[in-house]
Amino acid sequence: MKDIEQYDFDVSLIFAVLNGRVSAAINRRLMIDFKEQNIDITPEQLSVLSFLWKKDMVPQQELCNITFKEKPNMSRLLDSLEKKGLVMRRVDENDKRNNLIILTSNGRKIEQTAFKVANETMRKALYNVTPEELRMGQNLLKKIFNNIQEKQSKED
Repeated sequence: MKDIEQYDFDVSLIFAVLNGRVSAAINRRLMIDFKEQNIDITPEQLSVLSFLWKKDMVPQQELCNITFKEKPNMSRLLDSLEKKGLVMRRVDENDKRNNLIILTSNGRKIEQTAFKVANETMRKALYNVTPEELRMGQNLLKKIFNNIQEKQSKED
């Protein structure tokens, strides 16, 4: 492995990546696109709904783990989704300490439209990006993510 000290980092680029400017820009665009299509969810709520569309009746802690959100943040997010009538909480009969998160019929109804809008937003974001560039970017981000996860696991 090459020593990280040998790299001459563009500090502004490093901070742009680290502070999520790309992610923030995509989220802003997605919010605009959702609003234009009368879809009343945020990108953050989409991350939870996307998981529930694949696997319903999920323990709240599992949603925390998959989305990397702390319990208080997830609770606020679920409160908002409940108020919008998209999910509901049910006490887990096997473990009363846990809540199961369940999609409502309204939560299911918006799936196709929300995915269509999200896919179109990503098409806009990836305009002029070649498949090879996308693969390279994905591989780089996976490596960075895995490095952080490994370091965190060792510290825990």
